[in-house]
Amino acid sequence: MRFLRPEAAETLWRWREVIAGAALGLVGLWLVAGPGFLLAIVGYPVIAGGLALVWIGVQRLRFRAGRDGPGAVQVDEGQVTYFGPLTGGTVALRELVSLRLERNMYPAHWRLDQPGQSPLLIPVNAAGSEALFDAFATLPGIRTERMLSELRTGGVESVVIWHRAPVTPAVRVLH
Repeated sequence: MRFLRPEAAETLWRWREVIAGAALGLVGLWLVAGPGFLLAIVGYPVIAGGLALVWIGVQRLRFRAGRDGPGAVQVDEGQVTYFGPLTGGTVALRELVSLRLERNMYPAHWRLDQPGQSPLLIPVNAAGSEALFDAFATLPGIRTERMLSELRTGGVESVVIWHRAPVTPAVRVLH
């Protein structure tokens, strides 16, 4: 017997990090406002942890675009694999040179470029695409807030979200 409708359970599941962070923050507030100073010492870090969890949850919530798109995404040990109905492929995150958001396709696609391979195009609403947020967050120097704002803004142009800085020596030696 189910107590929640499937739509309500899905909505609660999408908001899971925010709900857990809010609950943790409330426990921290109870510890601070509670019986004594000793519990308040523990309560302040619990409040900070709850706020951090709410912040991460809101970012992940903004990244999720649904799961009804074509194909499936799997992220495993720094490797992104896309299994699509017509295309697919694998890209290693440590060898990735650029990440783009192709908004001229419907739905919008993530474009992952790796040298020596054709670009991997992943729909933003593919099954399992929520794992891409954590994978993209490991890229050095990526600005996740910019990525999230570009994901939500309209338009039809391609946007470079991240690219690897070229590795060139600071001083060129002639001999």
